[in-house]
Amino acid sequence: MSSPAVRQWYRDLAMGLRFAFTGGREGWVRAVLTAVGVGLGVALLLLTTAIPNAMATRESREAARQDLGITYYENGDSKPTDKSLIVADTDTEFQYEEIRGRLLEPEGADAPLPPGLEKFPAPGEMVVSPALAEMLESDDARLLRGRLPYETVGTIGEAGLIGSKELAYFAGADGLAKRIDGSVVARIEAFGQTEEQPEEPMDPVLLLLTLVVFAVLLMPVAVFIATAVRFGGEQRDRRLAALRLVGSDGRMTRRIAAGEALAGSVLGLAFGTVFFLLGREIAGSVQILTFSVFPSYLNPSPALALLVAFAVPAAAVAVTLFALRGVVIEPLGVVRTAKPARRRLWWRLLLPLGGLALLSPMIGQGSDNGQFNEFMVIGGVVLLLFGVTALLPWVVEAFVARLGSGAVSWQLAVRRLQLGSGSAARMVNGIAVAVAGAVALQMLFSGVEGRFTESTGLDTTRAQLELALPQGGAPVSTVGEKLKQAKGTDTVAALSTSTVSATRKAPEEGTEVTVGDCVSLRELAQIPSCEDGDVFLMGAPEDPTTVTLATAGRTLYFDASYKGEERGAEVAWKLPGEVKKVAERPDSLRTAMSGLMATPGALPAKAEPFLYSTVYVRTDPTVPDALDEVRNAAVAIDPLIRTWEWETTRQVDEFATIQTGLLVGAAAVLALIGASLLVSQLEQLRERRKLLSALVAFGTRRRTLGLSVLWQTAVPIALGLILALSFGLALGAVLLRMTSVPVTIDWANVLAMTGIGGAVVLLVTALSMPPLMRMMRPEGLRTE
Repeated sequence: MSSPAVRQWYRDLAMGLRFAFTGGREGWVRAVLTAVGVGLGVALLLLTTAIPNAMATRESREAARQDLGITYYENGDSKPTDKSLIVADTDTEFQYEEIRGRLLEPEGADAPLPPGLEKFPAPGEMVVSPALAEMLESDDARLLRGRLPYETVGTIGEAGLIGSKELAYFAGADGLAKRIDGSVVARIEAFGQTEEQPEEPMDPVLLLLTLVVFAVLLMPVAVFIATAVRFGGEQRDRRLAALRLVGSDGRMTRRIAAGEALAGSVLGLAFGTVFFLLGREIAGSVQILTFSVFPSYLNPSPALALLVAFAVPAAAVAVTLFALRGVVIEPLGVVRTAKPARRRLWWRLLLPLGGLALLSPMIGQGSDNGQFNEFMVIGGVVLLLFGVTALLPWVVEAFVARLGSGAVSWQLAVRRLQLGSGSAARMVNGIAVAVAGAVALQMLFSGVEGRFTESTGLDTTRAQLELALPQGGAPVSTVGEKLKQAKGTDTVAALSTSTVSATRKAPEEGTEVTVGDCVSLRELAQIPSCEDGDVFLMGAPEDPTTVTLATAGRTLYFDASYKGEERGAEVAWKLPGEVKKVAERPDSLRTAMSGLMATPGALPAKAEPFLYSTVYVRTDPTVPDALDEVRNAAVAIDPLIRTWEWETTRQVDEFATIQTGLLVGAAAVLALIGASLLVSQLEQLRERRKLLSALVAFGTRRRTLGLSVLWQTAVPIALGLILALSFGLALGAVLLRMTSVPVTIDWANVLAMTGIGGAVVLLVTALSMPPLMRMMRPEGLRTE
């Protein structure tokens, strides 16, 4: 482009910028509405660019506070030093919310201080996270206060937490040295991982899910920004006609219009930055599922933020020039009031066909043929979703052209749609894209969920809680008896396990032995008769080694020594004269068991230190908060008892993380959809203010006009949701075929996604009714 042409472009764009801010009240209102619409989209884009940094910050904070996972001494033979600290894991759960807990006992003046703490709490004191402090003060936290019998003396700083809503505490303790086992209790000299853990390559299907989630969440944002820069289009075109009257040509007027759009988009960047900063502060007080962040985590990548700053104004100019391609602006008016030419269909079909062409080569790839091509996946999904925005105006125009007569409100709505269906379709485009993407994602997640969900093999009707007893604590029999008396307990099975060997030194053969009283052993096997002192054999035919070792009268050994060991602490165990064979119970607490089972009276007294004990509790369903009642009883016995609630299935962590990210993003996009639709609706009503006032002046009832606005919204949204449902099902089917998963449709969830989209539009329409009533006043006919 030559230098004079560049200068001409610059002058025309500058004139458009001046018109946006010096065009009187109408110009300012249009610029502000455009800026608000663009700003909402920019805020969400900035939030999206900040998500990688937020995730990285959470991971670095988690790594910096690692303690038991980086145990420097793996057994009780470690020696205290000036730099050593004993840490005990006391994680717990309250009302299905996880609480991170640590007991601390510094052994020297230079003991490492956990991140987020200014000093060590003394025994009997604790430092808590802000969210836990708030929970402890609530009326519903009676059981939790009983479980944490410490005095709160401080608050954990941001450096020691991975989210603003994380529940965590550090409590002081003493006497932990004798409980060190390298697992629940450990002696360390520093916090944090000492070396980077190798990253495993992400499963191709999980990578596909991630790519589709980002594409689906960002497409509505792009559509809303494109819609916002076209606010006030009809009034703008009338101003451009006046410019033609004073001598400007068609190209100059289009460049001036691009300058106006550029002004609105630049102002939108400023609004978006303010909205983002406000939203970032609000994010610190919000938790979705278990995900929360501190505002400081949400810092956009400078490169991505710069890309947004350049892309949004460039897109505003491009959209404006594209929108004016079919508008003839003449000195005496705008040739838009006449019946417009029918929209062409052929190029609109090319977009979804191009998307299918990009995705089809990867059909059937699954997880076996390497990673999916990222660019083809994103390109294919974007083209398919963009096809919704391209086809919707044609569908709305073709449909409303065939609508007939009806009530006055219906006729007003139909005639308005027939004269200008484009603005109505643009308002619905964003919600249609969001619904189409949501339907496709729901199908994809439902289809591949089974691949990333595994059965735990646990029967939650047999037990609800599993409690692992630490070494050096109370005997398992004592724990079992106390838990039987706890409120919320129905039945208790206290079991211990260990390994016995055939020889005292260098054992080559061994088997597992399970120890419990007769009631507890009957939870595992079908035992007709049982007395203390009996020994049983289960699963013998499948385990020849166990058959050999389980000979009546044979001597076996606990804690046999291996080569190079001089401990010599082996404990001999002579089997009784009879070892009874029993069969596994069909609904056993522990599946696929084999080996010896013994009652406590059959074991030597010195064998107890080598037993690892677990207690299974079946709770009383009639007791409120039975799980927490049992947890409280366990903590009262020994705070180091670890408790797990049984679940029938378990999801892969990465899959659960992607689902959480989707819910977080969907909540943000849904908020954007509602806000942007409201702004768009108010902008359209503002443009028709004089027409609405004139209709009221001629005697049209306000109720009739309100219904006409409702019909003008309902018809495009119904068509948009039908089109979105069709495209969403098509995209979901293609994505499922790409992952080699049979195509199935969960109609309940699919229709729920569609219903949510319709509900958002109805809510926005209801919120726009009060401004509509104000615009119908006679003052709306006043002009300057």
